[in-house]
Amino acid sequence: MLLGPVLVLLLLGGAGPASAHAALTSTDPGDGTVLRRAPAHVTLTFSESVGLRDDSFRVLDPGGHRVHTGEAGRADGRADTARVALPGELGEGTYTVAWRVVSADSHPVSGAFTFSVGRTSQTAAPVDTGPTEDPLTAGLHKTARYLSYLAVALLVGTAAFVALCRPPDPAPLRRTLVAAWWTLLAATVALLALRAPYEAGTGPSAALDPAALGDTLTTRPGVLLLVRLGLLVPVALYLVHAARTARADRRGGRRTALTGAVGVVLAVGLALTWAAAEHASAGTQVPVAMTSSVLHLLATAVWLGGLAALLTTLRSARPAPDAATVARFSRTALTAVTVLVVTGVYQSWRGLGSWQALTGTAYGRLLLAKVILVAVLLAAAAVSRRWTAALVTEPAAVREPGRVPERVPQPAGGPPPEAPRPEAPRATHPSRAGTGTGTGTGTGTGSALRRGLYRSVLVEAVVAAVVLGVTTVLTATPPGRSAEEAARAAVPAGGVLPASVTTIPFEIGASGSGTVQITLDPGRTGDNAVQAVVFGPDGSLAAVPELRLSFTLPDKQVGPIEADLLDRGGYWSANTVTLPLPGTWTMKVTVRVSEIDQVSENRRIRVER
Repeated sequence: MLLGPVLVLLLLGGAGPASAHAALTSTDPGDGTVLRRAPAHVTLTFSESVGLRDDSFRVLDPGGHRVHTGEAGRADGRADTARVALPGELGEGTYTVAWRVVSADSHPVSGAFTFSVGRTSQTAAPVDTGPTEDPLTAGLHKTARYLSYLAVALLVGTAAFVALCRPPDPAPLRRTLVAAWWTLLAATVALLALRAPYEAGTGPSAALDPAALGDTLTTRPGVLLLVRLGLLVPVALYLVHAARTARADRRGGRRTALTGAVGVVLAVGLALTWAAAEHASAGTQVPVAMTSSVLHLLATAVWLGGLAALLTTLRSARPAPDAATVARFSRTALTAVTVLVVTGVYQSWRGLGSWQALTGTAYGRLLLAKVILVAVLLAAAAVSRRWTAALVTEPAAVREPGRVPERVPQPAGGPPPEAPRPEAPRATHPSRAGTGTGTGTGTGTGSALRRGLYRSVLVEAVVAAVVLGVTTVLTATPPGRSAEEAARAAVPAGGVLPASVTTIPFEIGASGSGTVQITLDPGRTGDNAVQAVVFGPDGSLAAVPELRLSFTLPDKQVGPIEADLLDRGGYWSANTVTLPLPGTWTMKVTVRVSEIDQVSENRRIRVER
């Protein structure tokens, strides 16, 4: 049953490089910019808070050699930034900045960009920007995460099934609880050991490095995994105590209530170790999101883990579970599904940010797949509820073979005689057709109902395992809100977005050729700052007598809007040029290199709202 979901997980999870949840929104200096003098710092800004590593920055000079930098820190104390100080003696040429940080939801994210001092380098040396992700480490990490989700669902769900549904014989479920506990323990230890190589993008052998493990234990993800390991000790003691309580006389109602309260506290504690390490811990409305995440995980465990417990009970219990047990689970599952729907809608809204992200981002498409699977799961659950209703309304003699029905007073003349019914075949197992512990129509009917319920619950359990696999992949995918922020910060083909650069080549006969680099900041409607730099044929800064720039929006017949560029001694700039409408604008630049020689070039740019 679990082989298929694991294969789905590996296929979905290995379809491309791992995605993290913090999106880079801006860099200072901007990617591709040419500066007159070397900057004092390199600053990155992200869509959410990030954690820094010892090797968060690697700055490489034009020859590909590493530049000595200061320790990575923050800009103005903001948790969503990363900054590193540069030495003051940077020479001319193009520099590469390779960076790697850990998003607030514990997933690493990395990238690289370039900037130039004085002029761009004529040739680009091959540069090693460092590791991005090791496929084996990433695969092992995904598998351990899936097993941890599966184990906590079985552990919490089975315990809740025993406490709330009170099966007549909980003995077969003890094996499930023990297996789930050990699986969660092993998966958590694996996640803790793999944490350092997962963040660094190295092979699994790095997990054997004691220094790397020590560093992991000082980070938030490492601390949360340690807390989870610590909680497994009282969880084991609780399971032992609960098993003894279940075998004892139920006269100690106060003790049973206390046991249930302790179980709830432990379950919430375990759920918090997930909520504090994933989507809910970053972004907007963190307290509400954390509460929603805990409730969502617990409701998932009660429903899906309870399904596995009911399946085990239907298959293994002797005698077969009574209708009351099945009816109690039906009511419990309905409550869990209600909580799932409410929290799921909130978390989807929070993660997507817009309707476009539902189909335009990987997160949205995975969410759609999960919604479809949950719909299939609910359809199977509806079938199970019909079987449950039939089992509950079954006559007492059918539910309890051998019991003589009580006499019920009848009107004068008595009821009409009933035609004799054929006997059901005698069999030995309650989960197969025609099974029962005795003979007669009642026993055969009860066995048929339990067999139908068993099959529908089996379908639910299989689909639920696939849902857990998709959920695991979903938690390793950037939310639609972050993906859209990253897209807005990127430079699309033929367009200019915030603090981006457009380079326009020009030629003026005997005067030679050159390029103009124009930076429009922020590249949106409203006021924008403009900076223009002219480069000669050799790539060095060039002085020209005049530089003019204008913007026109042909679709709306707006413009031309002139940018009042002033010569700042090596570059030209305008503090403000107002672009009132979004759309595809035509940017016209005119370069005059002498009294009689000048040239004009046009470029189309995209201006967002």
